[in-house]
Amino acid sequence: MKTLNSNINTTNVPETDLFSPIEIGPYALTNRIVMAPLTRARSPEGIATSMMQEYYTQRASAGLIISEGLNISPQAVGYAFTPGLWTTEQIESWRPVTSAVHDKGGRIFAQLWHVGRVSHPDLQLGGLLPVAPSAVRPNVDAFTAEGKKPVKTPRALRVDELTEIVADYEQAARNALDAGFDGVEIHAANGYLLDQFMRDGANQRTDAYGGAVQNRIRLTLEVTRAVAAICDGGRTGLRISPLSTANGLSDSNPEPVFTALVDQLNNIDLAYLHVVEGVTGGSRTVEGGFDLNVLRQRFKGLYMVNNGYDRKLALLARRSNTADLIAFGRPYIANPDLVTRLERGSPLNPLDVETAYGGGAEGYIDYPFL
Repeated sequence: MKTLNSNINTTNVPETDLFSPIEIGPYALTNRIVMAPLTRARSPEGIATSMMQEYYTQRASAGLIISEGLNISPQAVGYAFTPGLWTTEQIESWRPVTSAVHDKGGRIFAQLWHVGRVSHPDLQLGGLLPVAPSAVRPNVDAFTAEGKKPVKTPRALRVDELTEIVADYEQAARNALDAGFDGVEIHAANGYLLDQFMRDGANQRTDAYGGAVQNRIRLTLEVTRAVAAICDGGRTGLRISPLSTANGLSDSNPEPVFTALVDQLNNIDLAYLHVVEGVTGGSRTVEGGFDLNVLRQRFKGLYMVNNGYDRKLALLARRSNTADLIAFGRPYIANPDLVTRLERGSPLNPLDVETAYGGGAEGYIDYPFL
């Protein structure tokens, strides 16, 4: 059983540079605190709204905002009321958001999202089956406009279709820059498409994209290289969750998969590597996992961590140099001024879980500032 940061002395919280500027790619961030990508399901038409503009602007004091997952194509959609980034209307809808964040002195990356098998025909154009590396059905529900529905057995992607997937990521990266985002984060975590290709619990292919570790990480690397060529100069991040079982995903031996991936990522001009520690949205302690500090030691760029961080743990992570950047998820839902609260050691607003997904302004833009 591995407990992250278990070797850190937690009896004292020392001084830290958590609230000091840091350079990331071409940008000077005002601090090392990152707003993690958070699905909020406030986009009934698949576009950014004025309410979403207010939501992100309220949180612009973060060193970096990573947007909620933006679907890269109609095929990528897996949750109702989530925004996309493949049409002209969608691109234009995000420009006021990015501009408002910039006016507040903030930086914002777009998270590029393809859910793969974690979808439902109700969410797909023409009622088609969702796609995946293999026809393996996870025991999870999809979130449709009519509520939760069990996912169907997905259709395995053909090799020739993978070139189209890479092209969709490329176009989404171009669209993100056109919409005014400062860069992008590729979502290769939490049991979504790229993660599905990397894990042997979902990937049963016998071609060049399955079997051996180098084959299973191939698509993630192809997407990352292609996107980084567009968002050059260190404006591309990658998110992974090596130990997470989110969305029914598993792997018999994840350590060689992710160490091989990280070794290859060192050859790509990345802004950062974003690592979800433990089980996404759950325990940081994983039975039978591996020590993620191995990835920190192997990766040569900026290393971002996420999952269950509070003020004390974030300060300790910087003091012990186990991470360069700390991403906060759920605390950012309820605390638009999270940076100020963390810096002062002030109490945090409690999260109202009933308003986390869907709905209107309540539980979205009405949380109080200090």
